[in-house]
Amino acid sequence: MRWLLVGALLALLLVYPAALTVVVAIVAAVLSKPVLVAFALGLVIRGQLPRLRRRQR
Repeated sequence: MRWLLVGALLALLLVYPAALTVVVAIVAAVLSKPVLVAFALGLVIRGQLPRLRRRQR
């Protein structure tokens, strides 16, 4: 699914070359907010961590 979205974005950039500036502006705006970047990284890493089981007494 991710590759379909990347392909669609690249196709739009080929059709509308001026859209590159819009995409770069959006990426720069998102990266300028450290809270959003930390939240996104936490979501990515959380999905890759193994689940810990509760200890049974």
